[in-house]
Amino acid sequence: MEVTRRLALPERYHLAGTVGSLIATKGDPCARLDGNDFWLAARTPQGSATLHLARTGTEIVATGHGPGAAWLIDHADAIAGLRDEVEDWPAMAARHPLIARLAKTFAGVRMPASNLLFHRVLRAVLEQKVTGKEAHRAYRATIRHFGEPAPGPGGLTLPPDPAAVAATPYWVFHPFGVEQRRTQALLRVAAVAARLEACADSAEATRRLTALPGIGVWTAAETVRTTYGDADAVSVGDYHIPNTVAWALAGEARGTDQRMIELLEPFRGHRARVCDLLASGGIGAPKFGPRMPVRSFARF
Repeated sequence: MEVTRRLALPERYHLAGTVGSLIATKGDPCARLDGNDFWLAARTPQGSATLHLARTGTEIVATGHGPGAAWLIDHADAIAGLRDEVEDWPAMAARHPLIARLAKTFAGVRMPASNLLFHRVLRAVLEQKVTGKEAHRAYRATIRHFGEPAPGPGGLTLPPDPAAVAATPYWVFHPFGVEQRRTQALLRVAAVAARLEACADSAEATRRLTALPGIGVWTAAETVRTTYGDADAVSVGDYHIPNTVAWALAGEARGTDQRMIELLEPFRGHRARVCDLLASGGIGAPKFGPRMPVRSFARF
């Protein structure tokens, strides 16, 4: 099955900056960005599918392949960030000179909303309390283990089937570099994935996710930000973001979660957007002390 839809683009729209957060890592088996072409493999409520977004001038041609093509096409504008509500953002960004400058520089970047929760929470669980290198390695190994080819062109791999993940013993994940704690959290999420995918909005998904052992506010925020396009979902408990916010907004080299929330309060409704802008702008606090070590649980 193949379905096509054309999407008109706002002025200065930036495809790569918008859909980049839907790509887990370089060489992501489930998503790829190549210039003006973005490919995404998904397990939708109507079946597996692949979405192709091709930018041509002032529009995007969205093409869906596979049994779930119609579902992906219905959500193509959200995936492309075109449902992102930014009307009040310029006035809010003007409250701080750095944020105002970054908002103008990255005015074409929108917040995507994939409406595909399990794939994103899988990524977030694997990213808990480890380096990016470790998380990306575990993610690619997990996708390869459960790998099924996605429909249509693109050469992508489908995200794991939640039922298959839930039925997998925890020790299978050990060679992927994932210890028992993260694996058990992932298995709990997989067991209730259908209920989680049915959540109506970010708030409901956050409540349901954080009710599960091993899923905290950081994991929930990382998940709902791009699943529902929640521009206010701040990743409390992050290793770097509180320092970045404190440095960027107040000139303080180190910050706590509480201080971060205080500084972001004037931007309520767009607090996660502020954090994303700081990351996009390469803003970072001064580095002191040793880096987080890279470990290999597969060798333990």
